[in-house]
Amino acid sequence: MQAILALEDGRIFRGEGYGHPGECQGEVVFNTSLTGYQEIATDPSYAGQIVVLTNPQIGNYGTNQADNEASKPFIEGLIVREFSPISSNWRSEQVTDEYMERFQVPVLAEIDTRALVRHLRNNGVMRGVISTLSTDAEALVQKARKIRKMDGTDLAKVVSTKAIYHFDENDPRYQAGDPLLPSMVDAAPLHVVAYDFGIKQNILRMLARENCKVTVVPAQTSAEDVLALKPNGVFLSNGPGDPEPVDYAVKAIRGMMGRVPVFGICLGHQLCGLALGGKTYKLKFGHHGGNHPVRNNVTGKVEITAHNHNFAVDPDSVNANEVELTHVDLNDNTLEGLRHKSLPLFSVQYHPEAAPGPHDSHYLFRDFRQMMEEWKG
Repeated sequence: MQAILALEDGRIFRGEGYGHPGECQGEVVFNTSLTGYQEIATDPSYAGQIVVLTNPQIGNYGTNQADNEASKPFIEGLIVREFSPISSNWRSEQVTDEYMERFQVPVLAEIDTRALVRHLRNNGVMRGVISTLSTDAEALVQKARKIRKMDGTDLAKVVSTKAIYHFDENDPRYQAGDPLLPSMVDAAPLHVVAYDFGIKQNILRMLARENCKVTVVPAQTSAEDVLALKPNGVFLSNGPGDPEPVDYAVKAIRGMMGRVPVFGICLGHQLCGLALGGKTYKLKFGHHGGNHPVRNNVTGKVEITAHNHNFAVDPDSVNANEVELTHVDLNDNTLEGLRHKSLPLFSVQYHPEAAPGPHDSHYLFRDFRQMMEEWKG
């Protein structure tokens, strides 16, 4: 099956098609993770995006239910160098090609992904179309130019849960391999309300490991409705799109600040920055991968971290008298974490739960629990 990628600037890549035969469109970004293609595919933060994986061999260990970060893939399409038609792993339940076809995700393979990634690094992420239906390159380029830009687009309310649900260590998605931390066995359970802007399941597992009973609420839930649930803390999740149109969440955060401990990651971090009076901006090609070095300015330690974001908080826009800048990316000096100096609120831009990625930043969930315990006390 022949397939083609057409970018909005006219660049064309031709290769072989796998997964779902058809057409997809979105913003084309690249991810530098070595493993975890299924977790990447099912991360709701990738809604509206086509993902290029820099690791050349993809699909060789198959897919399984346990590695899903959501009930289905959220990527629009996948681009790889080599795509394995078979799987070889004892955990595999379905060949990756069949998995992508089942969830209608087109896959483009056998292209020079190094050339594509370099093009995106030099020129910035751009809109593109993958097609197995048409070989008319110019028509596909014109179609790419008509795709709605990510700038100014609110996708959080699109991917969010439509109804409240609960998660704890008894949930079947919790997984037997993630028992309560030993220090949490005799600890009193705490109640966390988690905003779902595109939340990953491993975040829920990490909160449950800290002996937290989690109530997950839709993105547009008001501060009053959350506080009525009497939480010990509020978690603001990751999610796709531009943070600036998500004004309803910014309003909610401002309504909760100082009344309950708040912990945000990724989109949640950007929304905290906006709620604190800061500004956000779009990065040239974003951060996507499991190997980004971030310095903790408080401890001086460097953490290897997992990232998936196109937007960032402008550190110069945040009031230094009220907010401490706690983490910085050592690749490009972008702001990676902040903490309010007097209110119980902190956030990080990266993914401490990883999945896929390193475990260096798991301590942040413990910090959140400690903040809730101190506030409760």
